Amino acid sequence: MEMASSPRTVEEIFKDYSARRVGVVRALTQDVDEFYGLCDPDKENLCLYGHPNESWEVTLPAEEVPPELPEPALGINFARDGMNRRDWLSLVAVHSDSWLLSVAFYLGARLNRNERKRLFSLINDLPTVFEVVTERKPAKDKPTVDSGSKARGSTKRSSDGQVKSNPKYAEEGYEEEEDEHTETLCGSCGGNYSADEFWIGCDICERWFHGKCVKITPAKAESIKQYKCPSCSMRRGRP
Repeated sequence: MEMASSPRTVEEIFKDYSARRVGVVRALTQDVDEFYGLCDPDKENLCLYGHPNESWEVTLPAEEVPPELPEPALGINFARDGMNRRDWLSLVAVHSDSWLLSVAFYLGARLNRNERKRLFSLINDLPTVFEVVTERKPAKDKPTVDSGSKARGSTKRSSDGQVKSNPKYAEEGYEEEEDEHTETLCGSCGGNYSADEFWIGCDICERWFHGKCVKITPAKAESIKQYKCPSCSMRRGRP
């Protein structure tokens, strides 16, 4: 099996999780009409898969027993016509979150306690599929927003194109929060925050992105009064 033949590091597992998550999110948002059409209640039990190449697929479950990886929720198509569309998509999103976590921790079964904790921390910094689909903002503790976090406690854009982060925060009593705030991740690629790169924060979902990932330059950012990331722009534009 995959786990036994090729042990995974925390970073490799998180990369796999992030890619599968991107595929699932795309199916339930950007490609939602296509996804909805594929989930025909007259077909057999169908599952929604997110793949490591960021693609998604609606298909039958694996025939092998036990399967190589944990399986997604079975028969998502059967409830499609019996529920409000938005409620049905929310239900699929919740089951998808559960599946993504199960795959990640299946691959990480041989990680030690600290590695598992770090893996969950990385995953937990991303909005859940349910939060994205229902447009809910992830609940955050006030200290996370108001503290000297490298990203969220600073101004989104500055004249030199850098996120305004101040290293002296670490010298002024924020050492105890270092582990909590050094895992700010790009909402697009999942990469870690770096003070020497230009970042921009979405004013709608409050996620942060590499400027290069969302094609926003420092110069362009200066003229933006309220920035909406691609996902939020797409959702707001949909009737």
